[in-house]
Amino acid sequence: EVRLAESGGGLVQAGGSLRLSCAASGITFDPYVIGWFRQARGKKREGVSFISSLDGSTYYTDSVEGRFTMSSAISSDNTKITVYLQMNTLKPEDTAVYYCGADSRSFDVAGTDPDEYPFWGRGTQVTVSS
Repeated sequence: EVRLAESGGGLVQAGGSLRLSCAASGITFDPYVIGWFRQARGKKREGVSFISSLDGSTYYTDSVEGRFTMSSAISSDNTKITVYLQMNTLKPEDTAVYYCGADSRSFDVAGTDPDEYPFWGRGTQVTVSS
């Protein structure tokens, strides 16, 4: 069973930083893609950044390119994957619930559409004050 659990959200002033973590277990398939998504109040969920298992490459949406950095670490027994999202120079428009999602395909196939991702965490709130 795939399980994803986000942590690290909070309240920060504009220009500040936060690091989100997503603890993933049960990902026994390869390739896979893990993405960070966010959903602001009243808006659709959108893809923010993605990391592919094929080559470790990352993808960022234009609005966060250069400010957010995604990375991952795999446990020594290969049973857990932790995916991080370092968010710098935060803006009020970054305020949202941030989710991690996973799919058993490569990023090239799954893409950025949240509807293509069957596995989800419960999310963590990020609030950026002006």
